[in-house]
Amino acid sequence: MTRPGLDPALARKIDRLARRAHAFHRFAHHPLCGAYRGEVVALGRWRLCRGCLLGGAGLGAGLVLGGALPPLPLAVPAALAALGAAWAAALARLRPPKLLSRLLPAALAGFTVGAALRPGRVGGFLLAAGVAGILALYLRAYRRRGPHREACAACPERDLGTACSGYRAQVRRERAFSRLASRWIARGGKA
Repeated sequence: MTRPGLDPALARKIDRLARRAHAFHRFAHHPLCGAYRGEVVALGRWRLCRGCLLGGAGLGAGLVLGGALPPLPLAVPAALAALGAAWAAALARLRPPKLLSRLLPAALAGFTVGAALRPGRVGGFLLAAGVAGILALYLRAYRRRGPHREACAACPERDLGTACSGYRAQVRRERAFSRLASRWIARGGKA
C-alpha cells in the first residue's frame, strides 16, 4: 500500500488484513452461489476453482510420475508434448469436462517435463522449456476467453440491482475490511 503519510507499519497491518479477508475466495474464480456449486471446491475455509485444482493436481502428478520413471528416450516426451499441444488446441474453443480439459493436459505436460528433465540432457531442458511456454500460452488464452458465465446469464438475480447472492460473502468481507481499515487510518495512520 503506497499512500502518502500512511505509517508503513499500519500499511503492512492493513495488507495482512486484506490477505486474510480475501483468502477464502481468492482462488475461486466463480461466484459462490448454487449455480456454480460444482465449479468450486471447499478446502476448510478456502474456496478453490475446481479447474485450477485439477490442473495443479495433474501437473504435480505428471511431474512426479515423469521424474520417477527410468529415463526415457527423448522421443517419448517429445511425442507426448506434441500430443498435449494438439489436445489443448483442439479443446481451446470447446468447454469439455474439466477432467479432459484441465487434469489430462496438465498431467501430460507435467509428465513430459519430468521425463524430459530426468536424463539431464540439453534437448530435455529445451523440451521442458517449450512445454512451459506452451502452458503459458494456454493459460493466456484461457484468461482472455474468461470464465464460463452461462449460469449467470440465466440467473433470476441478474436484474435485481443488488449484488449476486454468489458474491454476498465476498461483499460482506470487503465491507468489513473497509470499515476496519478506515477506522485504523482515522485513529492515527498519519505519520
